[in-house]
Amino acid sequence: VQLQASGGGPVQAGGSLTLSCTISERTFGRIVMGWFRQAPGKEREFVAAINLSGGNTDYTSSVKGRFTISRNTAKNTVYLQMNSLKPEDTAVYYCAADGTIIRSSWSNSAQYKYWGQGTLVTVSS
Repeated sequence: VQLQASGGGPVQAGGSLTLSCTISERTFGRIVMGWFRQAPGKEREFVAAINLSGGNTDYTSSVKGRFTISRNTAKNTVYLQMNSLKPEDTAVYYCAADGTIIRSSWSNSAQYKYWGQGTLVTVSS
């Protein structure tokens, strides 16, 4: 299973970006795909997650109302629409996937088996 993330880049504060993550195969039905980010000198943190089949979502509090995670099941792709970006959103964003995570553990990076390469988002003030 491979994950391919894309969509990062530089943006000014208040701007928008959309990240995409495509999973190479759906060998299990209950896939959860998540976005995590890691800023320089900081630990990796949870951003958002979505259940590919049911569409249930979860967000960390700092992005609620600004970020939207969605999916296109036909394309095995998850999107992270990021609006009203702030300099503190600057980080390398990683997508992750797993087929066995219960919802209460969606924010736990250690629960995800598959990871994509990071994509850098740089928000300037």
